[in-house]
Amino acid sequence: MCGVCGCGSDNKGPRVMLPNEQEHQHAHSHEHGHDHSHSHHHHSHEHHHAHGQDHSHEHGHHHHGHTHSHGKQAVVELEQNILHHNQLLAERNRGYFAAKNMLAVNLVSSPGSGKTAILERTLQDMKERADFYVIEGDQQTFNDADRIDAIGVPVVQVNTGQGCHLESDMVQTALQKLKPRDNSLLFIENVGNLVCPSMFDLGENQRVVIISVTEGDDKPIKYPDMFHSSQLCLINKIDLLPYVNFDVDKAKEYARRVNPDIKLLEVSATAGTGLEAWYDWLLAEQQKLL
Repeated sequence: MCGVCGCGSDNKGPRVMLPNEQEHQHAHSHEHGHDHSHSHHHHSHEHHHAHGQDHSHEHGHHHHGHTHSHGKQAVVELEQNILHHNQLLAERNRGYFAAKNMLAVNLVSSPGSGKTAILERTLQDMKERADFYVIEGDQQTFNDADRIDAIGVPVVQVNTGQGCHLESDMVQTALQKLKPRDNSLLFIENVGNLVCPSMFDLGENQRVVIISVTEGDDKPIKYPDMFHSSQLCLINKIDLLPYVNFDVDKAKEYARRVNPDIKLLEVSATAGTGLEAWYDWLLAEQQKLL
């Protein structure tokens, strides 16, 4: 369980799999479906502790393991320890990418922004221009990894269970399975969430946040940490602007309010609008590392 946001996976931890391992994963999940109720109980328990409530009646057989958790100081120390551990492994990932001259791009967004559609279109259009690798983050299913695998790009799926974000150790494990070549480009598609992924450095070179015109144009000021920590914002689905109430200029103003240095591009994954500017940005960032 994550002591920072209260999310958690099942007691076996996240699952990191290549496409040819998913049949084994399906059987494993079926056999151990009862684990989910156990994880859910712990989620509730940690959530209440974060609010400092008295839960002496809940401890029972857990009493020996939680005596230190009463009070805000213990919660803060747990959060600091988790983030510190994540940061250490993120720096190790960063060193790995630097040694291999790899561009690692952390793709973040809320669900439904078209993040996977942009990734698919990018790989289809550019797979002959660079060596690509993908780490797919999702709570459940192999659907997105299957879509990437069908394009012919090496991909590893990370299922986080109840976890709402990827962490640096998950990326490290996925890299061991991917074995990427030098001078390649890695996409890390994070779990759909604009809150928790902002706190967890994965060792990436660039963080790209994606929003769509079907969402509110105030996303940047509602989730400022994500936009403050990103270098590029893609405003997707601009082909739908005639049909939705979305002010592009206002969205850009809000984004620059929280991050004056953020670059913004208007794109459409389905129509292809603006994608060349996105591709040029990727290649330019990769060239800086060579």
